[in-house]
Amino acid sequence: MSKGNKMFPIWLITIAVVVASTQAQPEVNFQCKTENATCRSITEYTNPNTTTLKEIATLFGIKHYLDFLGANNLPTNTQNSYKVSPNTVIKVPFPCKCNNGTGKSNHVPKYKIKPGDGLDAIARTRFAGLVKYQQIQTANKIVDANNITAGDTIWIPLPCSCDKVDGNSVMHYAHIVESGSSIDSIAQEYGTTQLSLLTINGIKDPKTLEAGQLLDVPLPVCNSSVKSDSIDFPLLVPNGTYFYTANQCVKCKCDSINNFMLQCEPSNQKPINNWSVCPSARCSASVLIGNTTSTDSCNRTVCDYSGYTSSNISTVLVTQNACAVTPSSGGGDSDSGASRSILNGWVWNKLLVLIHSLLFFVYLL
Repeated sequence: MSKGNKMFPIWLITIAVVVASTQAQPEVNFQCKTENATCRSITEYTNPNTTTLKEIATLFGIKHYLDFLGANNLPTNTQNSYKVSPNTVIKVPFPCKCNNGTGKSNHVPKYKIKPGDGLDAIARTRFAGLVKYQQIQTANKIVDANNITAGDTIWIPLPCSCDKVDGNSVMHYAHIVESGSSIDSIAQEYGTTQLSLLTINGIKDPKTLEAGQLLDVPLPVCNSSVKSDSIDFPLLVPNGTYFYTANQCVKCKCDSINNFMLQCEPSNQKPINNWSVCPSARCSASVLIGNTTSTDSCNRTVCDYSGYTSSNISTVLVTQNACAVTPSSGGGDSDSGASRSILNGWVWNKLLVLIHSLLFFVYLL
C-alpha cells in the first residue's frame, strides 16, 4: 500500500471521531432563576498530572480548607500536602451567585496570568474545560482574547446554580461526562432522576449526550432545621459529605442512612472570623447540639442546630424518624465513586495512547 493512498480501518476512524467530539463542547451556562440568590455550589476537577490538595485549593481560591475536605469526605486531619493521582476527580466547593437568569462563581477563583498563557489554554488546561475562553473573556471585559498581559489577574466564572429542583433544595454539581456514561448511569450514581437531568440541562434526546459535556447535576442534600434568617441559610450539605458552619464551631454531616436528616455537633475546632471562642450551643444546661434527649422504637428527640448570627448559635429540639431509612443512592458512596473516577481516567488515557500509536503504525505501513 502506498503512502499516498492509505485506507484507515473503519473502527479506528470511528474512535478518532469520538475523541475529537470531546474537544469541542459549546459554552454552558447553568440556569438560576432567582435573581441575586447566593448559595454554596460545587464542581469537579481533574488534573492530568500528580498534584496536591494545596495546589488545587490555591488554584480555586478556597478560603476554608476544612470545607474542601468535607466536600470530598476526607478525614479532617488530611494534610494539604496529600498527593492527588493523575485524573482523580476532586470536588471543589465555591460560592455561587445568580444574575440575569444564570449562575456563576461569586468572583472566584482568580487566576494570575503567567508568561505564555492564552485564554483558551487557561480554560482547557488549567481549569480542565469547566469554562470556555469566551466566557472568561466576557466576564473580564477583555477586548482581544489573543492579547492578554502576564501578571494581570482574571476571574474564572465557573457555572453554578441556586435553584430548587422539583421543589427540593439541592446542591448543583458541575460534572464533566465521562466516555461511556449515559443520562441513566449519571442519574443513578448521583441520586437524581433522568427527567431532572434532562430538564435542567435542556437536553431533549438523552442519546445526544457526549463525553466531555458539562452537566448540571442536582445533588440531594439533607434536611436541616436552619432558619431562613441564619447567616448560613440555605445550609446545603450533599449526601456523603460534611461541612463546618457557624464560624467553624459546628460540624454538620449528611448521610442517607440517617433518613437524610442533617446531623450536627460541636466541631471542637478553633473558631474563625471575629469569634475568639465558640458561643454556647445547647438546648439546655446539660444538652448540647447533637445530643438525643429521648427515643422510642422509631422516633428520637434531638438537640438540633438551627443557625447562627454574628453573636450566637441557635438550637431547637426536634423529633426525627429513625425507622423509614431511605436506601443509599449511588452518590453516597464517595469511596466507590472515587475509585470509579480513577479507573475511568486511567482507561481513557490508555485508550488515547493506543489510538495515537495505532495511527502512527498505520502511517508507517
